[in-house]
Amino acid sequence: MTAFLLRRLAWAALTVLGVAALSFALMRAVPGGPFDADRAVSSAAEAALRERYRLDWPAWKQFAAYVGPFELGERGPRFLGGDGSDPFGGVLAGDFGPSFQYRDASVNDIVAQALPISAALGLLALLWSVAFGVAAGVLSALWRGSGLDVALRLAATAGIAVPNFAVAGVLVLLFAFAWPVLPPAGHGSWRHLVLPALALGAPFAAYVARLTRSGMLEALSQDWIRTARAKGLPERVVVLRHALRAAILPVVSYLGPTAAGVLTGSLVIERIFAIPGLGSHFVNGALNRDYALALGVTVLYTALVSALNLVSDVTLAALDPRAALEERA
Repeated sequence: MTAFLLRRLAWAALTVLGVAALSFALMRAVPGGPFDADRAVSSAAEAALRERYRLDWPAWKQFAAYVGPFELGERGPRFLGGDGSDPFGGVLAGDFGPSFQYRDASVNDIVAQALPISAALGLLALLWSVAFGVAAGVLSALWRGSGLDVALRLAATAGIAVPNFAVAGVLVLLFAFAWPVLPPAGHGSWRHLVLPALALGAPFAAYVARLTRSGMLEALSQDWIRTARAKGLPERVVVLRHALRAAILPVVSYLGPTAAGVLTGSLVIERIFAIPGLGSHFVNGALNRDYALALGVTVLYTALVSALNLVSDVTLAALDPRAALEERA
């Protein structure tokens, strides 16, 4: 298990570094700059701003300083900011640097303010999608071929086919205008998160339902399930304790990508419902060429996705040790 964890951690670190390098290169390749939208300034003022934010450095030096609190000089790495005057601390030091758009705030300040909002939205969407998907999948498998099974499969197909922004529009029309019980947009209380969480989690609930149904059908056809029933165990125990434990393994392996999709999918949902989360700040940073903010959110998203995938792999290996053995093979 230790070797399994070390391999996963090494791949996660390489993934984050690779995404950071690719995102850095792509953002620098896009025409325009972070000061193009400002009012006209003198060439001296623009030169001072570029020097302040190191935009006059070669790209490879900028990236080296962004990753860690050092620059690569002719004599090797030289640590910066020892006297506290350097505005960049480096990602390895937990500092994403100053924001170009919000001149009085750093990217860390923006992330600290927006991350709890996005996390609350993502957690609520993930909880309801897993709970509803597992329940729907179990019921569909137990009543296979019935009207309930057909209805649940149709709902799952629609949930996968319809994009979440279309689901968001329908939810707003139903529960904010036709039946005004929930606010259509904004942020301030838990009621503002209900509609966004429903729209965000709908596709994932559909996938979880289909995975659970397939897993339950396979588990219920196994000999050990027939043996458990022959022993006189209650049907509730057979289904929930024996069959569901085997059927839930594909769902657990899907939870890592699901959680990642919930996080990255919130970019659109947060814009639709005017939620001041990481997704909104990322879009604003990309539109305003705020390199530090857009890159910081990208790196943070990548780190969260890698961490969630690692948790999913470890959980799957704990439930089914064969997963770790197959990894070693």
